[in-house]
Amino acid sequence: MTSARLPRAARLTRAADFAALGRDATALGSRHFVARYRFSPSGHARMAQSVSKRVHKRAVQRNRIKRQIRTAFRLRREHMPALDMLVIARTTAAAADNRVLAADLAALLQRLAALKLQHAPGTMPG
Repeated sequence: MTSARLPRAARLTRAADFAALGRDATALGSRHFVARYRFSPSGHARMAQSVSKRVHKRAVQRNRIKRQIRTAFRLRREHMPALDMLVIARTTAAAADNRVLAADLAALLQRLAALKLQHAPGTMPG
């Protein structure tokens, strides 16, 4: 049985990573989520999530949405380009059931997976 937990290498953990997403990220949205992303210097896809109390006041509902985000990313991580992304839940996510959230996340991650990798900083062709 495989672990449902994301490996540490697949998560954004450093404050500098979040600051870089704040400075030079691009946003891509869906009905229930917004993904802020930038091409990753790490060479593989990494993700963080944000589900605020504005989405729902009950922690059990926020945690349900977080589980959906983690599961969707974990299932598609191997096919994702090298992106650092922050997936932010919109307030509409709390009213949606798990199947709707999973489908919305699948569509969003598929759009992100289709992005063409640009050359990394410092690797300009000669």
